[in-house]
This record gives sequence, structure tokens and C-alpha cells, in this order.
Amino acid sequence: MSRTLVEELRAGLPEEAVLTDPDVTASYAHDMASFCEAGTPAAVVLPRTVEQVQHVLRTAHRLRVPVVPQGARTGLSGAANTTEGCIALSLTRMDRILEINPVDRVAVVEPGVVNAVLSRAVAEHGLYYPPDPSSWESCTIGGNIGTASGGLCCVKYGVTAEYVLGLDVVLADGRLLTTGRRTAKGVAGYDLTRLFVGSEGSLGVVVRAVLALKPQPPQQLVLAAEFASTAAACDAVCRITEAGHVPSLLELMDRTTVRAVNAMARMGLPESTEALLLAAFDTPDPAADLAAVGGLCEAAGATGVVPAEDRAESELLLQARRLSLTALEAVKGTTMIDDVCVPRSRLADLLAGVDRIAAEYDLTIGVCAHAGDGNTHPTVCFDAADPDEARRARESFDAIMALGLELGGTITGEHGVGVLKKDWLARELGPVGVEIHHAVKSALDPLNLLNPGKVL
Repeated sequence: MSRTLVEELRAGLPEEAVLTDPDVTASYAHDMASFCEAGTPAAVVLPRTVEQVQHVLRTAHRLRVPVVPQGARTGLSGAANTTEGCIALSLTRMDRILEINPVDRVAVVEPGVVNAVLSRAVAEHGLYYPPDPSSWESCTIGGNIGTASGGLCCVKYGVTAEYVLGLDVVLADGRLLTTGRRTAKGVAGYDLTRLFVGSEGSLGVVVRAVLALKPQPPQQLVLAAEFASTAAACDAVCRITEAGHVPSLLELMDRTTVRAVNAMARMGLPESTEALLLAAFDTPDPAADLAAVGGLCEAAGATGVVPAEDRAESELLLQARRLSLTALEAVKGTTMIDDVCVPRSRLADLLAGVDRIAAEYDLTIGVCAHAGDGNTHPTVCFDAADPDEARRARESFDAIMALGLELGGTITGEHGVGVLKKDWLARELGPVGVEIHHAVKSALDPLNLLNPGKVL
């Protein structure tokens, strides 16, 4: 079967686009998630054109071979992990920015375009693509669309789903579907574009995207506020929101995260703090907005409020936040990164619950969060070589997800379901929701060839 598959793939693809060396194909088996199984792919395919993707899907459909679409594999849920004998369809070579239109304020891109590359390209036209995941220097737009990713600035500007206007999608049988529009408005028919955003490659393969752009905002300034407790920091978040302020970011790092960042990068963050809150504004007068927010932080009990004086200081603080997950991984060598999202009013309850779970399972769990959205990243640090510690890590991870649901939240705010959270999806959706999901999957992929074993 494998030889026939490879021969048929190569019949419609350049020789260098089909990889079969076991050492090479093994390197495509995993994304960055822990505790997620992966099989050995029969081949890795790296197409450059839509027609080549269609050839891959038609071949897979004819031979009944599963296909796992992949981007940069920076995901944290196992959504890009390969299944045994599948085709790993890597879209990283489809990396062209096809159009940037300052009048329509859209960009048309292929799925392999790196987020940061797009952001810099549109900035040259005075435009702004807001979604900025922590891995923005390496993650791809196709991967961002697949997981409906967020980022630091989502509190003001929203997440990936709000910027995807239209898609070209290769379906499981190789047909090409065009969804959506490139106009500012459009409500014709069902919103199929949103259906594919966040579907983790389980419904179709995105080969082109029309993305909405914003005018480039003024340079933001950042404020750092120290708190003696996470509860006080969360109180400040609620006060800021209730007062009507719309910061361009509102991020929280707990004590464990601050110390991990200092240990890795020697950034000089205040290690005596229990929680560090970062707020930023990109308004015409950011200093005035920071002063108002600083006052609210002090009213909530901040022990120190320090506004950045210039762009360089602001970037240093943002770099500390972007390093959080990498720094926490260095604590024990392995992490399980949750992305439970709760209503802002329950943020303090979640952080307090994570503290209790860390104590119960005798583990180090650091939390960094997109606090303005209630989207938290409890990060379980553990030694994967210690079976007991690894077991406790997995159990604590599940306890955190259960806590999130109890608080009226969701098991994933931006990382997706993949393999890691499959068992939890049914608890959140309920039986009718699961039934509808299966019906949609069956309609678009009746042979269950696209990313099987993921999401559902």
C-alpha cells in the first residue's frame, strides 16, 4: 500500500515534494504538546500550489489514506500529530503573500505565511494584522486559522476568527470550495468561513485566506503593576474593564512565571510580587490612559505601578511576557500548557483554584494569562522521566479543565482540542452539540480521512 501511495503521489508532484526517509518523516510526527500519541506517517508531502494539494487529497481519497494537515507544528494540543500510515500534508512551502490592498484593507495569503512576516509586510503599507500568538515569529497563518488562535492584543482587537473574511479550502475528495468574501459586509448563505476556522484541519485544507486588516495604530506604551496577591491583580482587571477602558493588551504573570522568566533571561522582574499585571494602550494619548489605569491598580491594592517611558521599555516588558511559556518549560524540562478561559469575573477563582491544585498534586504550576479576556495558561511543570510526576501532571491538567467548566468557562480559549482535550469536548458541548459536530464532519468528510482522531 505504502509503495502504491508514494508512486501515485509522485505522479502529480515534484520529486522533492514527497519525503519518505523514516528519519525525516518522524520529525513531522508531533506538534509541541505533551501526552499526545502519534503514529508514523507513510509520507510527508510539501506542496507549493493549490493543484498539488488537490492531487494529494484526490489520491488519499481514492486509496482511503488519512491526511493530517500541518503548519509549523507549534500547536499545543496534538492537533498536528500524525496517525499511523497517514500522509503528513505540510503547507509550509505555500508561503506567498498574494495581495495587500490598502483600500479594501485586506491581505490575501497562502497558509504557510508566517504570522510575523505578514505583520511586517502589511505594516509597510500603514496597516496592521492584529492576531499575534506568542509563537508569532514561527507559527503560520494556516495554523492560526486551524486553531482559531488568539494573542496578546485580543482584548482590544479580537482573535483570528474575526479577521478571516474568506477561504479557499480543498475538501476531502479534492474539490475546491471558496467561502466568504472580500467585502466589508456579507451575509449570503451560511457562514462557512467560520465553520472552517478552528476546525483543526478536520473538515478541509485551507489553501488561501482573505484577511481583514486595520490601520496601523500609534505605538503602544506599557504599564507594569505589582500585586501582593493574584486576587488583587484580578480585582484590578475587573475595575479596568468596568470603568470602560480598552487596553491594547492586559496580561498577567504570577510569581512562578515571573521567577521562571528571570531565571532564563535575567530580565530583572520583581520576584517579590505575587502577580505582575501588564497593561498597554495604543491610543493617541497612551500616557493619560496608563495614568488612569495605574490609579485603578492602586485602588485594587497594587504595591507598585511603573509606566514605561518609551518604546524600548515597553518592548522589554512585552518580551518578558512572550518568554513566559518557554521559561516555564525550562523549570522541569516538560510542560503541559492549559488554555482554560473563564468569565473575567471568575478569573480570581480560577487562579486560586490552580494554586490549590498545585498543592494537592505537589507540582509547580505557573500561570500567565490574557487577563483582559479571562483566558489563562496554567502551565504544569514536570519531569517527564519520573512516571509518578508525569501521572500527577496529567491529573492536575484535567483538574484545571474541570475547574474551568465549573466556573462557567471553556476547556480551550485558543489552543484547540486536538488529541489532548478530546475527552473533555463532549462534557462542554453536551450530547446534542456532539451529535451536530458529527453530522457536520460526516457531511464534509464521510470517509473520516481528514485529521482523524482529532477534535471528535
